[in-house]
Amino acid sequence: MNHNILSTNEKPKSIKNPLKFPSLGLFVSFKTIIEYIFLILKYALRGLKFLTIDPFMMLYNAISGRVDYAYKNTKSAIQKQEEKFELKKAKRKKTILNTDIGELFQNSLFVQKRIKKLEAKKQFLIEELQGSGAIRTKEPKVYKFIAKNPKGIIENGILNGYSKLDINTFLVQEGYEVYSIVSDNWTEFLYGQNSFLAPKLKTKDLLFWLTQLSTYIKSGLTLTDSIKVLNNQMNKRNKTQRRAFQSIVYELTMGESFSNALEKQGTMFPQLLINMIKAAEATGELEETLTDMADYYDELNKTHKQMISAFTYPTIIFIFAVAVITFIMIFIIPQFVGIYQVSDIQITGFTALVINGSNFLKNNITFILLSFTTFILVLVLVYEKIKAFRRVLQVIAMKTPVIGKVIIYHEMTIFAKTFASLLRNNVYITDSINILSKITNNEIYKEVMYHTIDNIVKGEKISVSFKDHWAIPEVAYYMIVTGESTGELSEMMSKVSNYYQEMHRSIVNSLKSFIEPVIIVLLAVIVGIIILAVIIPMFNLMGSIG
Repeated sequence: MNHNILSTNEKPKSIKNPLKFPSLGLFVSFKTIIEYIFLILKYALRGLKFLTIDPFMMLYNAISGRVDYAYKNTKSAIQKQEEKFELKKAKRKKTILNTDIGELFQNSLFVQKRIKKLEAKKQFLIEELQGSGAIRTKEPKVYKFIAKNPKGIIENGILNGYSKLDINTFLVQEGYEVYSIVSDNWTEFLYGQNSFLAPKLKTKDLLFWLTQLSTYIKSGLTLTDSIKVLNNQMNKRNKTQRRAFQSIVYELTMGESFSNALEKQGTMFPQLLINMIKAAEATGELEETLTDMADYYDELNKTHKQMISAFTYPTIIFIFAVAVITFIMIFIIPQFVGIYQVSDIQITGFTALVINGSNFLKNNITFILLSFTTFILVLVLVYEKIKAFRRVLQVIAMKTPVIGKVIIYHEMTIFAKTFASLLRNNVYITDSINILSKITNNEIYKEVMYHTIDNIVKGEKISVSFKDHWAIPEVAYYMIVTGESTGELSEMMSKVSNYYQEMHRSIVNSLKSFIEPVIIVLLAVIVGIIILAVIIPMFNLMGSIG
């Protein structure tokens, strides 16, 4: 009897390659498949962790190490740099003192030509101001000037005015030496009120401007002097706004009201602020209005940040997920295709679909990216230009679960907060509703505002337009009714604003907390399915070998 042959009742002590024991049959193959499935999931999750978490941790560790190293050597490095800088500064100063600056400029042909051109323009301007330049127009025009400011620096600027003489008089009073003042159709096109180059204040800059202006006026400075101080402060932060602030000072100097001076700056200042200041000029409460508007835009800025936060985080996660899946489809899947070809494995079903998708993506990635970018640009353009299309998308978004509540709460917060500020500043109801219709980009709420104006003209109450409207929550409607009946509509609107601002904050935080794990799980599931789709043929190969 050959003792090297195992009987059917004996179990081998160890099986290094179970596929070499066909006597174990289906049991070993099934067990092996289960083990491979667990290994695949294990390494898939490790790969996902490597693609998602590990790069950020490596970057953090690298930055931390750099920061620690830099912190230890910063003080001595700064001292050395300061010593070198002071030494160079002293040498440069000594050189400048030993040089005849007047002679240096005289020897510069460029400077001589520049001075001759400016003097010639100045002489031409003086002659022009004595004739056609003194004629005032009925409508303000845009003038481009070249002048030397009080610091001795030649600068170009833009001002709105009724004549060249007015512009020249203002600049001379400000300490400028004027060389040229021109106005033409090209300048009007580029820098007019409706120009695409018209400066616009960001919310944070507008908030700073209002807060500082209110403080300066309360401290006793005149409005014109306060604007001049703010002009210097804001120029350090954004030089493109210089001409707008200069224009405001000019308008105030020429006797225009503050609201008209702001209105002539085109789209730079919000229409709401201009109307508020116009009402404050009539009541003599400019300081209080500026403070109130600063608080208003502060709250508005917080609400906008919440809105942006609600959609920014999911968008980033979604883009990252698409990038990971695209990477797998373009670079990982083709590696398995090579194995299939060598092993002569027949590909069918979902695996074939994944491989075909990988090939298509790899061969047409440039075309896909260009098509997607074009589609997004066209969609944005159509959304901005076509009212009916914009309204349809807004209705769909507002009736979508969760997202719809985020939009409605945001719109109700802005509406109630703005309406309360308008009522507190004694703006007429019809003017208030008209302003409200202009500050929102939502077509549904614009229609509500237009309907409200029609009802007010007919002598009906404001609340009639809000009754049984799907975009107006019942709580808001009943609070408006209560405010009308008690005569405290502005106070009630403030409460509505605070209520929906809190609701908006709560739903945004809940949405962010919910979306993060959901998208991560979906990413893991999609990646796992793709990997399993390309691994299954390997199981079939092992089964055929067994």
